[in-house]
Amino acid sequence: MQTLLTPWRFAYISETLLEPEGCFFCAAAERPDDPQCLVVAVARHHLVMLNRYPYTNGHLMVAPLGHLADPEGSSSEAVEEFWPLVLKCQRVLERAYGPDGFNMGINLGHAGGAGVPEHYHFHIVPRWLGDTNFMSVVAETRLLPEEPEQIRARLLPLFEEEES
Repeated sequence: MQTLLTPWRFAYISETLLEPEGCFFCAAAERPDDPQCLVVAVARHHLVMLNRYPYTNGHLMVAPLGHLADPEGSSSEAVEEFWPLVLKCQRVLERAYGPDGFNMGINLGHAGGAGVPEHYHFHIVPRWLGDTNFMSVVAETRLLPEEPEQIRARLLPLFEEEES
C-alpha cells in the first residue's frame, strides 16, 4: 500500500474541529486585498472569494458584504447585483480553466447543508468530464493541482478585465 501525504488536510481537520473565531466572510470583506483572504473581486454589495477547501480548482463563493444568514435580508440593490456577478464568475472561470460544466448553488441553514449557516454564500464550482476519480470516491481525498494563492493570482486579472 502506498501512503499519500496530505499535510494541507491537517489545517482543514483542525479548523473544522475548533469553534471558529468570527466569520471568515466578514474578515475577507474587511481585508479584501489580503492574499490570505482569497478575495478575487469586490462589488458594491458582495465579494467573490475562493473556497479554501474547494471541490475543484477555481471553486468560487459569492457572499454578501454584510453578515446575512439568508438572502431574504438583502436590499433590492444587492438582489439586482447578485445574478450578474454570478454570471461574471462563470465567464471568468470559463476563460481561466475551460471547464465542461458547472455546479452552482446555495445551501441555507445548517439542515440545508450550509457550512457557514450564519453568512449565506453561493457556490460556483467548475466541473470537467471524468473529474470524479478514485481518490474522491474511495479515499475521500481531493487532488488539486494548484494552491489557492496561485488560483487567486490567475483569476484576479480576469476579474479586472471584466470591469473594463
